[in-house]
Amino acid sequence: MKKIILSICLLAVTTLTTQQVIAHGEATGVIKERMDLMEGMKDVVKEVSAIYKGEAEYNADTIRNAAETIKTHSGDAMTKLFPEGSLSGHSEAKPLIWEEWQRFKTLADRQVRLADGLYQAADNQESGNAGHMMGGSGMMGSSAGMMGSGGMMGGTEHMMDDPELLAKMPSSAVFQMLTDNCSSCHERYREEE
Repeated sequence: MKKIILSICLLAVTTLTTQQVIAHGEATGVIKERMDLMEGMKDVVKEVSAIYKGEAEYNADTIRNAAETIKTHSGDAMTKLFPEGSLSGHSEAKPLIWEEWQRFKTLADRQVRLADGLYQAADNQESGNAGHMMGGSGMMGSSAGMMGSGGMMGGTEHMMDDPELLAKMPSSAVFQMLTDNCSSCHERYREEE
């Protein structure tokens, strides 16, 4: 199940990449900066996805490096690239970001904590199916449903955001939470091509 979810995420990212290359070439200023930031995170997510799909050997350092990249590109580093009204040009951002600014900021800040947790959990190579531990497509496997519609975790701190708790989990489960958080934001605040 985990491999199917990661495959779907990777396919979606790959499909969007072609469209983004065209848009990125013509974007300028803060819009280009945020597109580049997202591109950097997409690249490391692909690299780590390959590990969990069994296409690359498990490498805790690769996971830690990816987590550090995601952490430094999230939170305030991300939100500062969305000044109000920056929709001109080739922006893929929806105006809803500024209507729900606190919610958007909460997702960006949560990404910092999840990336920190992934960094700390990098040595926790699972021996079983971590997807089942976290509920697979249930409890955490579909946080887009919980967060995307203002559900259980939308806008509130949650105990699962604690990097010390995340550090004890299989790294694949933490990675799934992190990519679910990305998806929650993209589904709500990014224009579909």
